[in-house]
Amino acid sequence: MKKPILVVKFGSAAITSKDGEIDERIVLEIARQCAELQQKYNIVLVSSGAVAAGKRFLPKYSGTLSERKAAAAIGNPLLIRTYSTYFRPYKIALAQSLCERQHFANRDQFLQLKSTYEELWKNNIIPIANENDVVSNKELKFSDNDELATLIAVGFGAEQILFSTSVPGVMDANGKVITEIKVVDKEALSLARKDKSSVGLGGMTSKLNFARLASQMGIRAVIFSMQTENGLLKAVKGQTGTVCLPQSKRVSSRNKWIASGSLIKGEVRVDSGAVEALQKRKSLLAVGVKDIIQGFEAGEVFHISDETGLKIAVAKARIDASSLTNLDQKKNVELAHANDIVLL
Repeated sequence: MKKPILVVKFGSAAITSKDGEIDERIVLEIARQCAELQQKYNIVLVSSGAVAAGKRFLPKYSGTLSERKAAAAIGNPLLIRTYSTYFRPYKIALAQSLCERQHFANRDQFLQLKSTYEELWKNNIIPIANENDVVSNKELKFSDNDELATLIAVGFGAEQILFSTSVPGVMDANGKVITEIKVVDKEALSLARKDKSSVGLGGMTSKLNFARLASQMGIRAVIFSMQTENGLLKAVKGQTGTVCLPQSKRVSSRNKWIASGSLIKGEVRVDSGAVEALQKRKSLLAVGVKDIIQGFEAGEVFHISDETGLKIAVAKARIDASSLTNLDQKKNVELAHANDIVLL
């Protein structure tokens, strides 16, 4: 039987020490626990830490784009070498996969990436993915590796996605870990602290947003810490961290790609009537649009937000956003057909 896919994302703060050094104790635990999990899963590791590991070699590092690229160029081989050192005793080979946003925006390139990963899994090789910071266009970057991990999980149809971070899970107001979130809604998103680590790009808001997307696509998401004993093994079983339950819905491979892989070019805000129509799986009509937050052209993908600003869907446009200003009286003009709309 084909193994289910498990995507595990390690943030910079999760695998580096306070001074930016790769924490080899954590990498050892990742290797040990992945060796056990590989018997059941096809694993993808998405690992940050290259910039954090490399920036110490740049004495005047201040975080500019060119310095981040240089730090990544230095840190990537250091990161992979460390992983390889600790996976070798378990006779597990690793492959480095440096990804760019365009690899997911172009469906043909994405399918090639998927085919490559499948070949690696056939040979019991674990790919370690990271953004190709050295050449990535700043306009087409992943927001962070939480996004990269989620795009891989959704696009490949993963069973679970695990986000390893520096805290043991999503905390409530009293600092207690919330063990389960049934639906990642506005209330759940409000639990996220707005700060982030000194070595990473993301934070809990990022993790919850991408856990929301994954769960809406039927993938179980867990936010946990490797500081917990056997954290990875426990997270897979839902025995540690915060588990975001998958929503039971059937989404075609094409619509999963629209929701996650395609480049989002714009955004519209719609009224309550349009929200209700979308929830009934109807098309989005021009009359329901209250505001154009960011323009787009026909054929491009855009976000649909409700009146509070919460993103509720993505869709492929049938007409240009600029046309909406001239369509006030044309109630039946479709901005997006129901088949090209994916609810989030």
